[in-house]
Amino acid sequence: MPATPKRRKLGPQITPVTADTVIDLSQPCRDCTFWERGPAHLSEPPSPVGSAKAEWVRRVEADWGVPGWVVRVGEQPAGHIFLAPARLAPRSFAFPTSPVSDDAIVLLSLRVDPRYAGRGLGRRLVQTAVRDVLTHDHRAIEAFATTRGDRCLVPVDFLTAVGFHVVREHPAYPRLRLDLRTALAWREDVEHALDRIFAPVRRLGAHPPVGTANHEAPDTARP
Repeated sequence: MPATPKRRKLGPQITPVTADTVIDLSQPCRDCTFWERGPAHLSEPPSPVGSAKAEWVRRVEADWGVPGWVVRVGEQPAGHIFLAPARLAPRSFAFPTSPVSDDAIVLLSLRVDPRYAGRGLGRRLVQTAVRDVLTHDHRAIEAFATTRGDRCLVPVDFLTAVGFHVVREHPAYPRLRLDLRTALAWREDVEHALDRIFAPVRRLGAHPPVGTANHEAPDTARP
């Protein structure tokens, strides 16, 4: 009998987030509306599973383009990244370092499931997002970072390691910027930078997973 051919193992696959694939996001991110709602709406009751985020994805798609990317290992969702214009992310106006620059898109959240840590998935998500933003009329990506491990926000050390720099200082929530004119120059180096920042985090357990969702706003982010 002929030998049974071995099934090829597929590498991580990155695809755009759509309203139909929001349901695949891991919890609590799937139902989190931290960025989609302003602080005035904190008391509103939660919406049905994923429906509020799905509706937000549709709005961003219609107004701007792909709002995020999800990475899968095999058939399992392993992480995601979200970006949007500030006008479509009401919470972005509530930080002490708001608003973002007029020429920038906002990096909202980035999360990799701890089960898949150490595989470079965060690196790939960042690179995919940068390549997509480069096709739009934006000169930079900006992000509200955290120095104290708040969920929903990306650690400042992560962002500086991949080329972002602080444009407005704050002890808890500095605003950082990546100038896309330099993105091509650091695209190769970003792989090594992300490996350096992820390794000590995994060893020390100093931070929760990058960008893990939370329904509570940072105290200083509320008006």
